[in-house]
Amino acid sequence: MKNIFYRSLIVLSNMMGLWVFRFMAWFVATGYFLFFPARVAESVRFYGALFPSKNLLYHIWCAWKQFHNFTYVYLDRFLLFKNYPIHITHEGWEYLVETVQRKEGGIILMSHVGNWEMAAHVLKMRGHNIPGMKLLLYLGERFKDQIEHMQKEDLIQSGVKIIVARENSVSPTDIVEGINFLKAGGLVSLTGDRMWRKDQRSIAVRFLGHEVFLPETPFVFALLSGTPLYIFFAFRTGRETYHFQIQPPEYVRVKDRSERQNAIARAAQIYADRLEEMARRYPFEWFHFEPFLGRKLDEARDAGKP
Repeated sequence: MKNIFYRSLIVLSNMMGLWVFRFMAWFVATGYFLFFPARVAESVRFYGALFPSKNLLYHIWCAWKQFHNFTYVYLDRFLLFKNYPIHITHEGWEYLVETVQRKEGGIILMSHVGNWEMAAHVLKMRGHNIPGMKLLLYLGERFKDQIEHMQKEDLIQSGVKIIVARENSVSPTDIVEGINFLKAGGLVSLTGDRMWRKDQRSIAVRFLGHEVFLPETPFVFALLSGTPLYIFFAFRTGRETYHFQIQPPEYVRVKDRSERQNAIARAAQIYADRLEEMARRYPFEWFHFEPFLGRKLDEARDAGKP
């Protein structure tokens, strides 16, 4: 149903103009806000942690704005494939250029704050100007999300190699393929703020004064391959305008096997700190609609007391 509606919206927008897309998207976002109270509650809880000095009405308004801002992910995706001019500024791009030129390989750590799909497409498009640049994208499988499936197919057609980590199983060969891809000088992109599976190994970090569990996978990849981590954000800063920010490389290195877990925890906390910084800077680009924040850290400590 989502697939049919989205394709119909594209057809109507091609015939009548972008105002149709914007108009209908507003009503869809409003419907989700009104009829999915559990998701709204999670957003309100997040904005309560982000803006603790503000009142409940402000947090609800933030959630309203977040839901409606999310429609731009789909609108800008449509514009990108229509070759509509999208203005992009960036900082830190030279880090990726240098790692490709050195054939060192690198892990691009993306997030659900900002538009990761726009980042993936632009990475591939601009990568044509960098000889030897190869991109592998790990994605989680969301069987019920047909639009998400369409996005993946479009990425594949644009030349991005994709490995899908299914909900109930993940092949060890997929992990090995990623490590080999890195060692061959390729760039591997993973999301650092969402689990692929319920039983996936995770690491606890501090985020907005709460305990949050992040996937270990990106940091284990960095440790095993010896390649750097690049924390990458893509923010919408205005109509058809984006700013890409690539952080300096982070390495996960140890001298002894006994130090591995501490090294992974340090790297995960660095990422969590950057994620918090960007959430504060671009609060309405936070596109998590499922539970993310755990207990407050003082509550977590109290729970461990006899």
